[in-house]
Amino acid sequence: MSDGGEATTAPRPAYQKFAVTTAPSAIDGTGVFAAEPIAARHKIGEIRGESISVADARIRATRHERIMIVELSDKRAIDFSRSADPMRFTNHSCAPNARLCIRAGRVEFYALRGIAVGEELTVDYGETHHEGRLACRCGAPRCVGRL
Repeated sequence: MSDGGEATTAPRPAYQKFAVTTAPSAIDGTGVFAAEPIAARHKIGEIRGESISVADARIRATRHERIMIVELSDKRAIDFSRSADPMRFTNHSCAPNARLCIRAGRVEFYALRGIAVGEELTVDYGETHHEGRLACRCGAPRCVGRL
């Protein structure tokens, strides 16, 4: 992200199927936004990061206010905090336009519906380490209010 809070676009790796940008989000911190139209049910891209044990992931989660960790199984997790992939900035929404899938140890994102240029990409995080203690700020009409 640039110092002025402007949108940034990085070179697109092969596993990033659609162009996206990062910019300040109305939901939380930095978000990721479609830089081109994305058709429903298409793979948007994926994120790569450091493979760690779930035990290490849970320790890291207690040490940081913002975490970027996905548990792949009861033994392995991926920490995206040092990743350069823009999809790591995907925020939660109770009415998401994308879904997160774990396939063959990869964390992939697929469009649930058509996504317009400039629209923030969001997923439903599901269960989180916050255990309902963190207020949800997605603004969806049927927001459940907590993560």
